[in-house]
Amino acid sequence: MTGMVAVIMVFSIPLAAIITSHFQTQEKLKNKRIETELELEKLKHENYVIETQKMRLELEQMKLEDAKKDKNLLLK
Repeated sequence: MTGMVAVIMVFSIPLAAIITSHFQTQEKLKNKRIETELELEKLKHENYVIETQKMRLELEQMKLEDAKKDKNLLLK
């Protein structure tokens, strides 16, 4: 009986180490995925801000062109 307990102890310790290592690896991969997703969201937000600013500038340019056309019509 004592021999059986010793055999179980010898095999259970490496098994526990393998399981623990697996969970640590899974957590590291999960962390990396979350960091990558966060970086992607930052880039999406940055792109949104840039596109919004670009549209504002285009709208302002259109307003200036319309004002210029109106001024030319009044001078004729």
